[in-house]
Amino acid sequence: MPILAPEIDMFPADFLGRPDVGHESDRNWWPLYTKSRQEKELMRRLRGLDIAFYTPLIRRNQTSPAGRTRAAHVALFAGYVFMYGTVADRHRALTTNCVSRWLPAPSGAELTQDLRRICKLINSGAALTPEARLERGARVKVRSGPLAGIDGVIIQREGRTRLLVAVDFLQQGASLLIEDHAVERCD
Repeated sequence: MPILAPEIDMFPADFLGRPDVGHESDRNWWPLYTKSRQEKELMRRLRGLDIAFYTPLIRRNQTSPAGRTRAAHVALFAGYVFMYGTVADRHRALTTNCVSRWLPAPSGAELTQDLRRICKLINSGAALTPEARLERGARVKVRSGPLAGIDGVIIQREGRTRLLVAVDFLQQGASLLIEDHAVERCD
């Protein structure tokens, strides 16, 4: 099965690791909702415009009409590219002809933390399942392993325990299988 090379999902490469992201007075998060299947094209154009962004990409196996299976990298949050920049950067992004609309992010610091957790989940290599219309449950933190320190919500899917990490303002997230003993309850 051929594996397509992943797109660059974050620009610049160390972007979410910077401590000032989400706390700058002249820059904001601008969640951009793309036209149908335009996430990667918008990412390429933002990179060309030197505008910072993050789009969580996950690997998915896709089957063609001819029955061939291939691995592709798709947006975890279909249709969304999270741009970080000034109002002028947002206007330049809107000129790419890839954006359907933009959403105001309620809290830059909170969205930054949500995206950092999602990025850490993706980088762990765990098999993720996109989740929408989040359910309420016990808030927990992972105790050890590559996901140590990640907090999320415990949910049940098909009789199995999953850790849900969410971008609250979108009411979407990703979940992975987890054992009860690997987490501790947060107060």
